Amino acid sequence: MTKLKLTYFDAPTSRGEECRLALFAAGVDFTDNRIARADWASLKPTMPFGSLPVLEAEGKPPVSQSNAILAYVGRRYGLLPKDEWEAFRLESLLGACEDLRTAISATFGIQDPEELKRRRAALVEGPLRTWAGNMEKQIKGPFAGGPELSVADLKLYVIATWFKKGALDHVPTDVLAPFPKLEGVHANVSAHPKIVAWYARKS
Repeated sequence: MTKLKLTYFDAPTSRGEECRLALFAAGVDFTDNRIARADWASLKPTMPFGSLPVLEAEGKPPVSQSNAILAYVGRRYGLLPKDEWEAFRLESLLGACEDLRTAISATFGIQDPEELKRRRAALVEGPLRTWAGNMEKQIKGPFAGGPELSVADLKLYVIATWFKKGALDHVPTDVLAPFPKLEGVHANVSAHPKIVAWYARKS
């Protein structure tokens, strides 16, 4: 198979980062094509759905949508279980993560500081805690599917890191503290040799 190329913004965050981590953790030799925000307007019309990340292979049409990319990498390169139903279950966690991102995105662009504070507090007490409680029930431990790292863990790791870095105003950095299995996934992914190696080479 020809070398894969993953295109995303030049930032270690969000949907692009989880796809990079999956490819690297799976041992795939890929081109990490990072673009500047300033170049996005001209590139956007050339993308399948006008969004990133996008995965490409020579002779194949480009494919967008992070969950599709993660599922492909997971199934082809061993970051999803061979048991089809368990792989299916873990793929459902990817969709649940995007549901949370949609709920969070609804609070973007709020200009009034008090309104933002109120909406983020409602987000934490409502959709975020509900999501975390449901996700907690899905995690077997130490990773989502048990002893082996999967693409679901990488997506959960990136989202949890988002919170822990304080990137969202009025969302506490310890918002996931009441959910030990979720916290465990983040800690175990952080300590995974492949993830350690990825961030060591980028520092």
